[in-house]
Amino acid sequence: MRISKKSMRPDAGARRLQADQISELVVIDRDGAQPRLVYDTRELIEAPNWTPDGQWLVYNGDGRLFRISPDGGDGPHRINSTPVENLNNDHVIAPDGQSIFVSANDGHLYVLPIAGGEPARVSGDNERSGGLRHYLHGISPDGGSLAYVGLERGPEGHSTTWICTMPATGGASAFLTDGGCPVDGPEFSADGEWIYFNSEAAATQPGHAQIFRMRRDGSAVEQLTHDARVNWFPHPSPDGLLVAYLSYPKGTTGHPADREVILRVMDPEGKDGRDLDAFNGGQGTINVNSWSPDSRYLAYVRYPRYG
Repeated sequence: MRISKKSMRPDAGARRLQADQISELVVIDRDGAQPRLVYDTRELIEAPNWTPDGQWLVYNGDGRLFRISPDGGDGPHRINSTPVENLNNDHVIAPDGQSIFVSANDGHLYVLPIAGGEPARVSGDNERSGGLRHYLHGISPDGGSLAYVGLERGPEGHSTTWICTMPATGGASAFLTDGGCPVDGPEFSADGEWIYFNSEAAATQPGHAQIFRMRRDGSAVEQLTHDARVNWFPHPSPDGLLVAYLSYPKGTTGHPADREVILRVMDPEGKDGRDLDAFNGGQGTINVNSWSPDSRYLAYVRYPRYG
């Protein structure tokens, strides 16, 4: 599906850093050792992920995509997505490394060459009567399916969300959850058999999200975390041995910026959890899968303040 040649500019009202704040792109070993600063900037950058060849980290900033080498020595370089320049922080790279799928602030999904080029729209219209917005989070190991959050805005600020999948080439979506509670962050396991996500299905108070998984057809739902903190964005490692996620303080609603968060890992069944790093972060830190292709490292963004 082609799109208008009229450029979609970044939202002038988008989030910005505070005057005394920076973005730090960091890489850390899977055991939590040796966090290494790759790049820092006074501009807001978000959501790094790794190219399958391990040569680049891809992140977004001000509605656009950039790439930088994992050691920070080469880049950042812009990945041209004109005329779609209002990208949010939900983007995934195809397993063959040839293309990148992105979410735009118009509510649709697009695909473009990894080196940059004109995006083609993947998502369709009118999948729900109110107009479904698409927020991309995962791609299956064979590259054939996308996992996304479908969001429909209702009256008085109320929204309904579903975990959905659709063919990576476009087509009809499958709605895997019932819309009965907030859900987010769906990603496929390394073998493609499971979808990991966060949900408030077990919450006794609004906002208390935990990590779940289900079969890719929506069956066999399992809750994996059971703690007082608020847990978001599960990221299965490529070797299938770990799941990273972001843990917010108790009482957090949604996935806001500027919270004292913890980057954690656990095994695929939710056991043997441990902390890797604690810092000021949240929205933008690990919205997409940020494991290196060899599963040795994680990339993420911290937002320290120096006031």
